[in-house]
Order: sequence, then C-alpha cells, then structure tokens
Amino acid sequence: MRFEIVTIFPGFFAGIFENGILRRALAEGLVTVGVHDLRAFTHDRHRTVDDRPFGGGEGMVLKPEPLAEALASLGIQPKAERLKGTGFSPYVDAASEPRALALEGNISEESLPASRPRVILLSAQGRPFTQALARELAADERVVLVCGRYEGVDERINHIYCDMELSIGDYVLSGGELAAAVVIDATMRLLPGVLGNEASGEFESFGVADAEIAVAEDGVPRSQHGAGGLLDYPHYTRPADFGGLRVPETLLNGDHSEIRRWRREQQLRKTLANRPDLLEGATLSKEDRKLLEAIRLEAE
Repeated sequence: MRFEIVTIFPGFFAGIFENGILRRALAEGLVTVGVHDLRAFTHDRHRTVDDRPFGGGEGMVLKPEPLAEALASLGIQPKAERLKGTGFSPYVDAASEPRALALEGNISEESLPASRPRVILLSAQGRPFTQALARELAADERVVLVCGRYEGVDERINHIYCDMELSIGDYVLSGGELAAAVVIDATMRLLPGVLGNEASGEFESFGVADAEIAVAEDGVPRSQHGAGGLLDYPHYTRPADFGGLRVPETLLNGDHSEIRRWRREQQLRKTLANRPDLLEGATLSKEDRKLLEAIRLEAE
C-alpha cells in the first residue's frame, strides 16, 4: 500500500516514520509513503500557497492552483475522470462519499478499478474517521492525503479532486499533518504482516464482531471476544499484586469460558461508562443485552 501526503510542512513527518511499527512496515516494504512539499508547485519568488478569503473574514485559504499541480504531478485526475464509466457520481454533497453512490443500476464498490487512488482532504469539516473506515482504506492500493492548513482549502479542490473529507475528531488542529499521521498509523497496522500478531488488529477497541474474525488461533484457546464495535476490555500483566490492587481472580484461574465472559462484561462496562453512544451501533447478542441490563441496574 502507498500513501501520498501533500503538505506545506514535509519535515513534520520525519520523526513519525522513524519509530515503532510504521518504521518496520516501511523497512519491510509493506507500506510506502511519499511526502510532497506543496510549495514546490508555486511559481512566485515567495512560494505563495495561500490568499485572503473571498467575502472577507479572518485567516487565509490554501490556493487551488498549487494543490491542483501537486495532485497532477502524482498522476491524480479530477474525480470526474477517475469515475468515468463506473456509474458513480463525482458530484455529491460534502457529507457523502462518491464511491458509495451509484447513478443508475446496481453498481457495486467492487466494480471500481482496484488501483484507483483515493484522494482524501483532512479537514475539521470532514466525516469522522473511524476504525471501520481504517479497515476500508486498508483495502486500497493508494491513498492521497491532502493536509489542510490555515482557515482551510479552496473548496474547488475538494469538489474537483477529493473523494472524501475526513476529520479525526470534534476539535480544530493547526493543520492536517497530525490527522494524516493518525490516518496512516490506524490504517497501515491493519495490513497483513504489519503487526506481529494478526489477531491484534481484530481483538481491540472498535474491532469487528466474532463472526467476522478469521484469525488462526495458533494453539491458544480463544478467550478473547471480538469487540463488535465496543471498547476493549481492561488488560493486566505481572505482577499479580501492584499498588495494593490485585489482578481479578477470573484472569488467573485458567477457565477460558469465564475469562471470555468477564472480558465481555468489562467491554460493556467500559463502553457504557466512556462511550455510551457506541452501544447503538454495536453487535450485541442476547447474552450481551442481559449483561448490559444488569450493569445498568447495578448503577442505579
């Protein structure tokens, strides 16, 4: 998989790619990243990439010409050209994602060319970045990340080139560089071979449900429980006693069915306490719902 980043601060990414799992994934050729300086596509002595907004107001806006040239240098056509002949509409409202909208007939996502790059604008106005979307991006061969800056990017770049806008949270950053790093990290760790244990990308917060997990058990009884969209359960390691607190006895008794149930209950407890909004879309069994009701009654 290849990521392309368009930014006015290419040096921002140097340290990020030199550490941890991403460094190993790059070294092993599982992921490649190209960082492109937007100022290299300007044509004045000041290397100007921004200008005042039409209509007045505070701040500056990234100009469309350098961004269009930067994308063209990467072989990125306007999305109308990229989607030509697929039956998908390139012109949708900013909250929608064109790959999911068919103009006519039963056009599926699979009908699009596998090598078609996905162009993403990182913006506070974008749709939320989620683990489910990270899994979707991990199936792409090439993702181009356009880092917003200042008050934003000229909307015509979004309209003409970008398949989606993404936001990593309900807050405003100084620019899209941090968001780009988050998207790359969350996505690349889901690629085959990147994590030391393939199960690590499935048995975790926001992970898939049990029915979607196909990881080999490798001789270890499956005591974990697929998240099904919930938060992960608490984790403990040695020593068994620390700071006056002891590891829950259930985790020490070797009964995998009990461990499984305890972990699921803890997932429900943590999700209810920290992210109750996730419960609406989570994959819950009848047993889950009974546990959740008992937890709620206990809290009353």
